Amino acid sequence: MNRQPFHFPLAIAVCALSAGFITVTTVSQTKEKSWEQQFRAIPEPDRMREYMKRLSARPHHTGSAYDKDNAEWILALLKEWGWDAKIESFDVLFPTPKERVVELVEPIKFNAKLEEPTIAGDPTSGQKDEQLPTYNAYSIDGDVTAPLVYVNYGIPDDYEQLDRMGISVEGCIVIARYGASWRGIKPKVAAEHGALGCLIYSDPRGDGYFEGETFPRGPWRSEDGVQRGSVMDMPFHPGDPLTPGVGATKDAKRLALSEARVFTKIPVLPISYADAKPLLSAIDGPVAPEDWRGALAITYHVGPGRAKVHLKVKSDWGMKTINDVVARIQGSTYPNEWIIRGNHYDAWVNGAEDPISGQICLLEEARSFGLLVKNGWKPKRTIIYCAWDGEEQGLLGSTEWVEEHADELKQHAALYLNTDSNGRGYLGISGSHTLEQFINAVARDIEDPETKLTVWKRSQLLQLSNATANERGKLRSGQDLPIGALGSGSDYTAFLDYLGVASLNLGYGGEGGGGIYHSIYDDFYWFTHFSDTSFVYARALAQTVGTAVLRFGDADLLPYDFTNFVETVKKYVDELKSLLKDKREKIIEQNTQIQDGVFTATADPRERFVPPPIEPVPPHLNFAPFENALDTLSNSAKRYQNAATKLRESKRSVPKGINTQLLQSERVLISDDGLPNRPWFKHQIYAPGFYTGYGVKTIPAVREAIEQKQWKTAEAQIGRVADLLKKMAGQIESMAVEIEDVIK
Repeated sequence: MNRQPFHFPLAIAVCALSAGFITVTTVSQTKEKSWEQQFRAIPEPDRMREYMKRLSARPHHTGSAYDKDNAEWILALLKEWGWDAKIESFDVLFPTPKERVVELVEPIKFNAKLEEPTIAGDPTSGQKDEQLPTYNAYSIDGDVTAPLVYVNYGIPDDYEQLDRMGISVEGCIVIARYGASWRGIKPKVAAEHGALGCLIYSDPRGDGYFEGETFPRGPWRSEDGVQRGSVMDMPFHPGDPLTPGVGATKDAKRLALSEARVFTKIPVLPISYADAKPLLSAIDGPVAPEDWRGALAITYHVGPGRAKVHLKVKSDWGMKTINDVVARIQGSTYPNEWIIRGNHYDAWVNGAEDPISGQICLLEEARSFGLLVKNGWKPKRTIIYCAWDGEEQGLLGSTEWVEEHADELKQHAALYLNTDSNGRGYLGISGSHTLEQFINAVARDIEDPETKLTVWKRSQLLQLSNATANERGKLRSGQDLPIGALGSGSDYTAFLDYLGVASLNLGYGGEGGGGIYHSIYDDFYWFTHFSDTSFVYARALAQTVGTAVLRFGDADLLPYDFTNFVETVKKYVDELKSLLKDKREKIIEQNTQIQDGVFTATADPRERFVPPPIEPVPPHLNFAPFENALDTLSNSAKRYQNAATKLRESKRSVPKGINTQLLQSERVLISDDGLPNRPWFKHQIYAPGFYTGYGVKTIPAVREAIEQKQWKTAEAQIGRVADLLKKMAGQIESMAVEIEDVIK
């Protein structure tokens, strides 16, 4: 169903503080729309192509010469376009490899290459002297020789399966395939089960020829491609490992290496599927369960058995300087309310897709805003554009900047808009649900470059095709499309999870292979042959984010909406109830089977299972505090929405202080104590999971307590989070009353 786009109030304010109100002079709707139309006409695909060609011309990992060169080039462009720009530097710990060994020592000899070869026709793949080797940053040093065990994805569920099969990894080296969780979780869980080392490989079933043609013939990972990446234990905290909670300036107090919490407990290396195949082929023991089997032409065994592997990792644990490029345009009316936009520019190697495909959009937005300023546009709010360094190792640049400027950001930050990789396909949106209505309105005004539908309509059609019968009714009604919740994995993390700044993460994609992620083949050649080859989706992303910056920055009343947020949190609470119910029913059924002597965990007769012991049945938890808080919050949200709508329609002045309260609304969901055992993560509605790494856990303190069967903790956290929701309701109610006093 088509629906006419919803536009936020089309007014331009002339600031005057008097009698406790901001006086607003209303101008025509045409003028406001004119600036948006002018902006969306400026971004040029050919310019963005040239930006990418320059930025990805050489490897530019953190601390490299070309990384610094790119920072200075970005700075010069921003200044040329009229921005007040500077570089802010931090000194961070960044280990780089000195020795790497993976060799099969029994039953046969095999030495892994641990190298990606140059490919003819791909000019930058041969820049060997500047490329970081294949490795996992923040793996501890180690030299171990032990039996090899295949652990599927290496997530907690896989170890439960191994327990049922009577297989232990204690004293072994494990090999896990990429997927199902963030890479840093794999060595973390392996160490918890007594493993001595960890290998992570890219199985072609999910990242290679099973998906499609491999590079250079197609976009998917070739047999020698390797996914580099950080294995920092970011569920504790991102950023510099030695300065948690403070900016890593030159004079910052630093932890000793032995005090840092985020290093792995065992050595770990990533390998290609060419290097993995001989290792996996040598494993004997039970045949792997069917859903553990990848696409290599072997029989997948679990082990342990005759296969024994030698793994050695040794790194240079040195400090590197990272350089954030930060630029601003001062607001004309509300200069103390900040709209912040960011994308990182550092890469593991050349990084055309990750992250330059997003960075080129940020640059073209900045150029476009510079032209608007020359044409007479003055943003009402201060706009800050940030090109982050050190993201790949653990969100270093953005986290250190946020920690250094935390007090200012708590007062002034109204919105953080993040992008990272971008490609051909559908608009993906995740973020704070107080922004769901706002970003839906933006998406309704952006044209998809290929279908000529709006990007909102194209996303709606995709969601309809994937929806259940029950979900399709709401989607067809033309209501706002649901956006995803944010976990971690990019530079929004410190803004949302640490400070409570309402945030959005946007990007196009879904219509290209991703088989060069964190490899030497993520370069200009691959991108221009297999991704957004005409750079029209780069233009679409620049138009999308730029329009969001314009609307949010120039709205007289900050466009937060709380009704969608309430409905979303209600769903999260229902999920918690279902999670507990499912756990109870599963344990009751399992206990009954054990007592009756008929327990079976699988129908596969080749697998040997040891029934678990009788387990206490989970107690019933009291969700009433949530239900009461959400009822109150729902009433307050509806009252505020009605008052805000009437205020816009009346064209009356916005009460002084309302916007200040609005930009603080997400902060109410922050707890100074943070999550249990994770004090850096302070947001009580969204956080990355302790055993997912990137993947989000909603209402995390309660959800993870239930998952880990910590019932007293779960009960206590329900009350704690409910109190924050009630506090938020009170703040929203107060704003509604103030607005109602104006429009009486």
